[in-house]
Amino acid sequence: MIKTLFRLLQTLKRGLRLTDFVVLASLFLVLMTENYGRQASQTRQSPPLNIATVNHLDPTDFTAEELRYLQKRFGVHGPQTPLAQLFTRGIDHLQPLRAQTVNRLDELKPVIVRESKRYRVNPMLVTAILFDEIQHSKPGENIPFVAHSGLLKTHGPAQLGISELIHQKRLPQHPTAEQISSARNLLLNPESNIELLAGKIARLKDDLGLPSNALIQASRSYKHAKAIATLAYLHNGKLDYPARILRYIQDPELHGLIYSQRSSAQLPLI
Repeated sequence: MIKTLFRLLQTLKRGLRLTDFVVLASLFLVLMTENYGRQASQTRQSPPLNIATVNHLDPTDFTAEELRYLQKRFGVHGPQTPLAQLFTRGIDHLQPLRAQTVNRLDELKPVIVRESKRYRVNPMLVTAILFDEIQHSKPGENIPFVAHSGLLKTHGPAQLGISELIHQKRLPQHPTAEQISSARNLLLNPESNIELLAGKIARLKDDLGLPSNALIQASRSYKHAKAIATLAYLHNGKLDYPARILRYIQDPELHGLIYSQRSSAQLPLI
């Protein structure tokens, strides 16, 4: 991947503006960090889960049997590396970035509400996933030539990949280069991306045997919270992800953003 990025820089350096070069350089550093994290995780062995210490009142706790089942069926891959977790926590404390992300979600609210209703999924789950993915997006990933370079596997505000289009049977199992290019353009479109995210949640609900017409709400019961934690885990594939999503779902600002309604101020009659 790093060699591919270097070749891309060599090819495009004459036509790049300074801002584009800075974006690509930032992307290079992020990819280096991820590569280091993957290598570190491959050299470490996770300690075995002590089932006796699992707190079953915490929906983000998964038993060893649950993890084996999800790994075998969906291919999820465990916790983030410590370096990646440190990077994530640092970004979460950047208030200007949070404000920018909330403003972006405010712009996308009509699409979030519409597609959540269409697929009968919890709009707060969609919002929480979008908040996390936008907040932690890689620099320059919305630049089309970066997306089409093949350096990044996921695209758009929900960070979805070509594989999701295959799962939803919108692409064949082995798409052509032209189909992949069109799919990347679709994923880069925010409205299409959010529609695909809602479709993905609905697909996972069906795969897990959850009622398709039921609106799963974390505050309703432990069972519902566990279902949301599982859906979040399957979306991202990291064990520390469900706890963040459940926290975002309960965030008053995000909750108000989706469920509040704006009304124009009435001028008093004189």
